Formats: sequence, C-alpha cells, structure tokens
Amino acid sequence: MTFQKRASGILLHPTSLPSRFGIGDLGEGAYRFIDFLVESGQNLWQILPLGPTGYGNSPYLCYSALAGNPVLISPDILYGDGLVTEEDLNDFPEFPTDYVDFDLVIKTKLPLFKKACETFKNSGSEQLWQQFHEFCSVYSYWLDDYALFMSLHEHYRDQGWHQWEPDIARRKPEAIQAWTEKLGEPIFYQKFLQFEFFRQWQDVKTYANERNVQIFGDIPIYVAYDSVDVWAHSDIFCLDEETFEIESMAGVPPDYFSATGQLWGNPVYNWEQVEKNDFKWWIQRFKAILEYVDVVRIDHFRGFESYWAVPKGETTAMNGEWVEAPGAKFFARLQEELGDLPIVAEDLGVITTEVEALRDGFNFPGMKILQFAFDSDRANPFLPYNYVDRNCVVYTGTHDNNTTVGWFSERTFEEQTRVGNYLGCICSEGIHWSLIRLAMGSVANQAVFPLQDILGLGSAARMNTPSFADGNWGWRYRFEMLTPDLSNHLKMLTQLYGRIVYE
Repeated sequence: MTFQKRASGILLHPTSLPSRFGIGDLGEGAYRFIDFLVESGQNLWQILPLGPTGYGNSPYLCYSALAGNPVLISPDILYGDGLVTEEDLNDFPEFPTDYVDFDLVIKTKLPLFKKACETFKNSGSEQLWQQFHEFCSVYSYWLDDYALFMSLHEHYRDQGWHQWEPDIARRKPEAIQAWTEKLGEPIFYQKFLQFEFFRQWQDVKTYANERNVQIFGDIPIYVAYDSVDVWAHSDIFCLDEETFEIESMAGVPPDYFSATGQLWGNPVYNWEQVEKNDFKWWIQRFKAILEYVDVVRIDHFRGFESYWAVPKGETTAMNGEWVEAPGAKFFARLQEELGDLPIVAEDLGVITTEVEALRDGFNFPGMKILQFAFDSDRANPFLPYNYVDRNCVVYTGTHDNNTTVGWFSERTFEEQTRVGNYLGCICSEGIHWSLIRLAMGSVANQAVFPLQDILGLGSAARMNTPSFADGNWGWRYRFEMLTPDLSNHLKMLTQLYGRIVYE
C-alpha cells in the first residue's frame, strides 16, 4: 500500500475545486486536480468528510455519517447522461469564483437535481435503472433510514428529529411504515441523489487510483445530534430515554487555548451499549467510508481511549469528566473484520501516554504540524528533529489552521526570527515553500500540504477558523492557478526529498 511508503500529497476538500456551478463538484475540476497531482508527483489527495452538511456548512456536522453531500454532484455529468438539458445548465446565475455562496448554490442546484430525478424516473436508461436498483439493495442498511430521515426533515421544515411527532421520533414500526408510504416521492428523490453522488464519486476515485493517487479521507469521532445516525441508533448515544434530550455532551476540558474548554454539543456514545452490540454500527461506518476512500484519518482519536463528557445543562465544558472508552477492544474487533487498518490518528492537543499506547499498539500513524513547532522550547514534539518514528504524517498546517503565509505574518518579530534561525534562512520563494521543504525533508513517511500553502495564499484563503460559526468552508481556487511551473517545482522538491512513489 502506498501509504506505507515515503510519499506526499495535497489537502483539498472537493467543495474548493473550480466549477461554473458555484461550488466544487465531481466533474471536470476533480479530474483536472488529479492530473495536477500526478504531474506534480503527488500520491495522496486528502479530503474532509463527504457527508451532507447542515447549518453552517461544516463537513464535521452532517445529517449522516454514511451518505454523500448532494451539492457535490456534477450537473455536467447529469447532462452527459441525458438527465438535464443544455438549456438547464445555461440557466445558472453568475457565481463568485473564489468562494462558495452556499445559499445560492443550494437554491439553484437542488431544483436542477429534482428535474434530473424526474427525467430519470420517466425515461432513464435500462442500464442506469439497473445500477440504481443494485445501489439501493446493497446500501439499504443505511440508505432507507437516511432517505426517510431527510424526507421527514423537509416535511417538518428542518425541525430536529426530537421535535417530530412522538411516534416517528421514537421510530415505532407502524409510524415508520406509514411515513414511508406517505413520503414515497421525496424518499425516491433522496435515494436518487445518493445514487448519483456515489457513482460520480466512485468514478473519481477509480480515476485517481488508476493513476497511483490514494484518497485520504476523514471520519469525525462524533456525529451531529440532528442526524439520521442518532435518530436511527439512539440506543448507542447518551440520551434521555423519555425526552431524547442529550444527557452527556462531547467537548474538551479547559486548556492553554480556552479557559472554559470547548463544548461541542454532540451526544457522546453509550460505549457499554456499543460494545453489547459488538460494535456493529462503528464497523458498518468504517466499512462504508472505506468504499469512499483508501486511507482514513480519525478526527479526535483520543476519544477512543477516554473522552470528556459534560452533563446536560452546562453552558461550558468546565464541569465535565474523563470517561474511559473501550478503544483497544474496538480496534481489535475492527481488525478482525477489515484486516490491516488504513487509519491515521489525529493525535493533536493534550495527549496522554494511554492514548499514545492505543495509537502505537495498532501501528496507526500520528500527525505532526509544523505551525505548532516554534511556540515553545527545543523539546517541542513538532520540531522535525524530535520525530522519533517515521510512522507519521507531517503537515505545514491543516484545514483548522491559518495558511502558512497568514500564520507567519501574524507572528511577532521574535517568533519569525526563531523560525528563520531554525530554517537557516527563509528561502526566496517565501515562508510557505520553506515549510514545505522542511516537511518534505523530514523522516515522516507522509507529508501533506493544504493547496493554499502550495499556492502561497494569505489568511483570506483560510478554510476554517474553529469556534467561529460563520465564514468558514467556502474557499475555492481557480483553474489557472495550477500552472505547469507550479507543478514542476513541486515535483522537483518531491523527487529531491525521495517522495516519488512508483508502483
């Protein structure tokens, strides 16, 4: 597997791809980006979670842990399949080219998808119908619940599932049957969207894999409260049995960065029940995501060893407690089912020896962030000379960090001097290429860079600022930014530091 070899790649969520439809999608932009990766000698394309997003457009708060985000569906591919007309595609407004206007995208794309669904229903080809039936059959274990959930969500005008009529909120069998019959048309539409997403994504993944590029995905440990996962599997979450209110919320305790901690608000798992169920839901979740990606990063990995649980009613994370989780039992069980696990542990923040033991016991690579390397003394574990193991992934920064150019511009003169002294000098190409070189030359098996750092962009191109609800996830690049000179320079560095992988 490529991931065991010395390699490098680029972090870019598909929404950031160029497209004339206001948001990156699974059409031409995705294929051209893969071509750029190949031309640049890169073997990894890291993405964020692919699920259907809700309020705030965060890929870490989705309506489903297993479904795909319909806004990524390419209208051009729908046109190629005869499901929409050229006139339909010319009826789009002029979108911003450098960021996503999510509201405008949803307003214009979803009516087109409904028209495509009607065309498919009335005159879809026999081959397409056969593929659709096969998809619905193979993935019925999550698709049926998801399609009903999203249809109910629309029916109840986006109210959370715990606010629905009691019988359907509690998933009584007679209510499930009645609503499934009543909402037959929207349920079909939701299944059609997932079918289109899945087949378009699989074509992109196949194209990448055939060119020796692996898809490096992301799985958040927690799921959104208002999700099909919590509605359909309420027994494995810490909820009040009568009201379905969250009994225990996820977060992290007070630390150097926040005096009150971080209260995320997701329900934590009832791990006792998860274990009684033989970890079935979690195993299905990993099986499903490994059909979308080749390698998966577990966000907040430490939560599998112990997690911070905050009682309901609290407004900060201060009054929580650490609760032990059966991570070793789970990963052993997962290994029984899936064999060698292509998992990367997001082990950032305050990590204990027990968490390190869990990570190392299963030989999971951890993460190293260069932007964190210069804010303390010489023992800083993110400084490359302190990497004690090659089995890790080094980043200039992640989607939660500022761009490298933006980060450096915000450093004090003393801090900038410290960075420059470590590097010997900041190369004439800029601080972004200096840190890219530093990562490339490290012993870490993998080196990954946000595309914003490859392009040398400032803070305006930042993907996400944690703790800020608005203004995130919208950055996009333009086709003309990925020049042959950029590709050649990146490939030169990749060869120089021994990261070209040939199968």
